[in-house]
Amino acid sequence: MARSACTLEVRGLRVLVTAGGSGIGRAIAERLLSAGAQVHVTDLVGANVESVVKANSGLVGSQGDASLVEDVDRVVADVVSQFKGLDLLVNNVGIAGPTGELDRLDEADIERTIDVNLKSHFHFLKRCLPLLKASERNPSVLAISSVAGRLGYGHRTPYAATKWAIVGLVKSLAIELGPQGIRANAILPGAVTGPRIDKVIADRAEALGVPLDQMRQSFLSKISLRRMVEAEDVANLALFLASDQARNISGQAISVDGNVEYL
Repeated sequence: MARSACTLEVRGLRVLVTAGGSGIGRAIAERLLSAGAQVHVTDLVGANVESVVKANSGLVGSQGDASLVEDVDRVVADVVSQFKGLDLLVNNVGIAGPTGELDRLDEADIERTIDVNLKSHFHFLKRCLPLLKASERNPSVLAISSVAGRLGYGHRTPYAATKWAIVGLVKSLAIELGPQGIRANAILPGAVTGPRIDKVIADRAEALGVPLDQMRQSFLSKISLRRMVEAEDVANLALFLASDQARNISGQAISVDGNVEYL
């Protein structure tokens, strides 16, 4: 039987978005909420949680450090108390990490990048997968990787390593969870406009000893469309992948980057 016209159906979907208080995470949370989903965000910065909750009626949130097991336990308990289950986990949390030659990077900065960008995904998955397995609403995992998860990225090795790992994690999860009806996909954003990419560009300019304007132009010259993307571009793809229209899309790593040619 032919399916009806495309409708991104997520009404009532129970969603947890990590690092959902600002940037890409907030854009995803607000996009899903506007489409009728029930959304809980968590964020390291309490003020970010307060801001997004205050600005969006019906959205709820918890402050917490995604790299700390005790905080993850508390956040997931909050979600269960509020929603009585979960249909979509958006593992979005991540930091830029240090910039520089690998042998000169601080060990603590490397470890923090791995803890936040990768271990946090495992922390949430271990606790949320039982909830997803009990869901009857097209359950899925959506992980936010990066264009640095498909291209080498000199002077950003800890960050790139974690983002490549997320892609491998998602592809492996898709195989493991597919027989139980759970999908897993990754979104790979490119340079997203905002304070974070501004700092990345500034740090890289300093590390390589080049003018800031030259470094910014260098970033743009590597993008086929010669422009950065918006957080809303990522949120729109997240909405599609969460919907019933994407019910047979799993194990994919999809870029939203204007076609970054190299890093």
